[in-house]
Amino acid sequence: MAKKAKKGLGLWAEFKEFINRGNAFMLAVGVVIGGAFSAIVTAFVNILLSVATWPVPGGLKGLVSVLPALTEPQKGMDPAVGLGQYFQMGDLQNLAKALAEKTYGADVVVNNPNLIESVKNTIVGKYTLHGTTFTYNMSAVIDWGALLTAVISFIIIAVVLFIIVKVTNEAARKKAEIKAKVQEAYYEKHPEERPVPPEEGKPEPTEIDYLKRIADALEKK
Repeated sequence: MAKKAKKGLGLWAEFKEFINRGNAFMLAVGVVIGGAFSAIVTAFVNILLSVATWPVPGGLKGLVSVLPALTEPQKGMDPAVGLGQYFQMGDLQNLAKALAEKTYGADVVVNNPNLIESVKNTIVGKYTLHGTTFTYNMSAVIDWGALLTAVISFIIIAVVLFIIVKVTNEAARKKAEIKAKVQEAYYEKHPEERPVPPEEGKPEPTEIDYLKRIADALEKK
């Protein structure tokens, strides 16, 4: 038991050390900032695409293609009354009325108009609204709007990251230049402290060479 407790305390100490490291903290900050930046980019892309797809019915969400049905379940809820793979939002009321009359009879629907609303809710549960078009949930749909959003988001993020890296590298280069100028000005005032450049063709001294020099100096003393 004592060994297990000691091992547990050791793991907890390692975990606290990991959490308290600057790298872990900066990683957490980066994740939070990245999430917020992603939301900004998504909103900006949606604005651009909404303006670009202004003439398209339903806007960006209306950019979908419904693939032809290959099986019976893909053909729609009831193609006989117009509930096929897709239909326009403005036809929902008439289609709900037609399906209700087919299911319950015209006389029953006249005396119970709430049946139309009930059938309408059933239809909406089996279809997904893309812009102004309802598409059957079991049909194969290509969402071009989502693809365009992803592509433009990637381009915007890549451009922003490129600009950030470029600005950071430029700032680092200018900082290095300023540091070199300040150092050169200091050496001009204190030439005795300027490091001696290594002779051409002669390798720079290693740690062993420095140790030998120290040993020789100690022997002379």
